[in-house]
Amino acid sequence: MLMIKSRNCTALILALLVFTITFVSHVSGQRRDYMTDAEADLVRDAQDLDKRIDVLTKMIDRRFVVLGIDVDGWKPNAKQAEKWGAEPAGTRLQLLNDIRLLLQKGIDDVDDVAMHNDNALAQNRKEGQIFPRAVRLFASAAQRYRDVLKATAGKTRDEKELGTMLSGIESCEQVIEAVGKLPPETAKTKKN
Repeated sequence: MLMIKSRNCTALILALLVFTITFVSHVSGQRRDYMTDAEADLVRDAQDLDKRIDVLTKMIDRRFVVLGIDVDGWKPNAKQAEKWGAEPAGTRLQLLNDIRLLLQKGIDDVDDVAMHNDNALAQNRKEGQIFPRAVRLFASAAQRYRDVLKATAGKTRDEKELGTMLSGIESCEQVIEAVGKLPPETAKTKKN
């Protein structure tokens, strides 16, 4: 009798284990990416830092457009729609989180070039032409985003949205501060 109960218990534990593994793998398989496939391709193709930052800021602008929030940014026209693919989709919180993650991706890319300055291509080096241009481009966009995120954060009642926006604001401020570490723009760098 004890042996039968032990077998039933073992079978039940085994069934629960299989269910748990299946459920966890199903849930983790549904994890959402913060870039569409077309956007990820554009990021991979943009190897120079200024082009990469341009792509990332356009991706952020797209999410604000989907959210119906005007950041006075880039809006893709019909001709560009094929290149950029379908509009990003998701809940308000997911799109705000995308914005936060895209800001962080830009920060990480700038930091990566700065940290590996000796190994970077000449034009991407901190003292090259592209690095300062990329940081200034990013900071200009970050100022637009910060102001809108601050205004929007003051109106939200959702704590998760608020936390995501505050994190985005902090990232924007970090980018804006980075411009202060660059040498002043000269007439030559303004032309490039």
